[in-house]
Amino acid sequence: MKTAFHTGRAVLLALAASLLVACGSDEAPQSAAAPGGQALPPVTTEVLTVKRQDIPLQKSYSSLLRSDDEVTLVARVTGVLETRQFEQGDWVEQGDLLYTIEPELYQARVNERAADLKSAQAELDRARRDAERYQQLLSRNSVSRQQVDQAEAEQSVAQARVAQAEAALASARIDLNYTQVKAPVAGMVGLSQINLGNLVNAGSELVTITPLDPLEVRFQLPQRDAFELRKQLAVGETDIREIRASLQLAGNNGTQSLTLQGQMDFLGSRVDESTSTVQASARFENPDAQVLPGQFVRVSIEGLKRFNVIAVPEIAVTQGLMGPQVFVIDEEGKARAQAVQLGEIAGEWQIILEGLEEGVQVVSGDPSDIKPGTPIQAAADEAAEEANAE
Repeated sequence: MKTAFHTGRAVLLALAASLLVACGSDEAPQSAAAPGGQALPPVTTEVLTVKRQDIPLQKSYSSLLRSDDEVTLVARVTGVLETRQFEQGDWVEQGDLLYTIEPELYQARVNERAADLKSAQAELDRARRDAERYQQLLSRNSVSRQQVDQAEAEQSVAQARVAQAEAALASARIDLNYTQVKAPVAGMVGLSQINLGNLVNAGSELVTITPLDPLEVRFQLPQRDAFELRKQLAVGETDIREIRASLQLAGNNGTQSLTLQGQMDFLGSRVDESTSTVQASARFENPDAQVLPGQFVRVSIEGLKRFNVIAVPEIAVTQGLMGPQVFVIDEEGKARAQAVQLGEIAGEWQIILEGLEEGVQVVSGDPSDIKPGTPIQAAADEAAEEANAE
């Protein structure tokens, strides 16, 4: 009896297993069908034929605002700092007087050098007359040739002393001009480094002037971006000053964000081996001093391109079990999921590194209603059919 019981149980288990297999085989062909065994209805959507193309990019990089024309004034002469003609933090124009450094002392030196020059000129006049007189006496054999040579030598020495005195006077006048420290550029002055009444030495720092318009942004381009840009410049397709740049700055206290427009003006010629980047810079007009040097910003660059790449609209990319995918259209006009490797996003386009070849048709519209096996009707084809029907 026990043996018969076990035999009957084995038969029942075998029958149950065969029923499960039968059910599974009935459901397998229905994976591309709608509930109830009906075929999936066709979906009308945009369709794109894949081809290689040049895609424009807009990329941003972290950077630091700086004033390229910022200067630190230093004293050119030694003396007492007598006057300061500005308030710290003021805006000054090019040529404005900022400091005076003991001008009376240097004016006295100019006067002294001018007197030395007059004395040297008088000595030259005397030597010239003596030389002429000795030359006349030589013609009458009243003096020796040696005396004439001596007179001419004294004239040459007197001429050299005049030249020396002229140079000393010019140097004294230059030093006198240096006693008036003027702004070499327009900009905002910082804190004065030396107080009035102190003795300043030649080379002492006095104050820094920071021009605020225009401002420069220096940033590091990744090696690939730099090479692609150099390719554009090499073929003459783009001038570097046609590469647009913009700064987007968040507003303060609820104010609107601020955008400054500019253009690139420099691309370096070597790769930094420690960062694999290339130095670049852009220039921005800043007439209202809305931003200041030293601010950390992100600069967006427009006009870069990726050449000869495959790209699809970003909306066409979905996330599948195997990662990013797009729906391609097979020979039967049905959707098939195709895994892809993604590159950069360029505006509305997604660059595809691997997974698609030229000539393949891809669903480029919203794929939310599409499943593998869904029949695809291209939107352009449907519009043509409706036009023919009318």
